Amino acid sequence: QVQLVESGGGLVQPGGSLRLSCAASGSISKIYAMGWYRQAPGKQRELVEAIANGGSTNYADPVKGRVTISRDNVKNTIYLQMSSLKPEDTADYYCNANSWGVGLPAWGQGTQVTVSS
Repeated sequence: QVQLVESGGGLVQPGGSLRLSCAASGSISKIYAMGWYRQAPGKQRELVEAIANGGSTNYADPVKGRVTISRDNVKNTIYLQMSSLKPEDTADYYCNANSWGVGLPAWGQGTQVTVSS
């Protein structure tokens, strides 16, 4: 099993930046892709950006040009650098990992991001 722990959320003003971290542990050798999702109050969880082992990324149009996903294979951690944040980016942000031979992805507990003046 894979365990994921997110950190880095908080309150930030519109136009500000924030970096989220997600540390993976457990059966990390089986992970083939990781990503960030978010869920705003009353809305469905949606993809923010994901990265595969080969380095290819996939992001959602609402965050295009404002977020960058990266990873540190030594620390088994992925990051989400967010900039030019907007109030509509306010949500709980979740880390996700997909592993070979495992039907369901692993999820972290989430970290809250609030964009407000």
